[in-house]
Amino acid sequence: MEAVKTWTVQVDIDEHEGRTRAVARLGTGGPRSLAGTGLARLNPADRNVPQIGDELAVARALSELSHLLLDVAARDIEQTSGVPAHPVL
Repeated sequence: MEAVKTWTVQVDIDEHEGRTRAVARLGTGGPRSLAGTGLARLNPADRNVPQIGDELAVARALSELSHLLLDVAARDIEQTSGVPAHPVL
């Protein structure tokens, strides 16, 4: 029987004094919890466009989250196979 699994990513964004921080949390429905953080700051020479700071911070948070998940997968592969694993994106 095929099973459909749903994993969710919740992204929280906050801004403070020209800095934007995003935290992306992965929910798998299991005990494992992963979160990636991304930061962006407004360059004083640039126009203040909050959406751009959000986009950069979220992209960086998701990138960190993907690398953390890849590390978890590598460890799981190594534990089950007994050989070093080097999965790539």
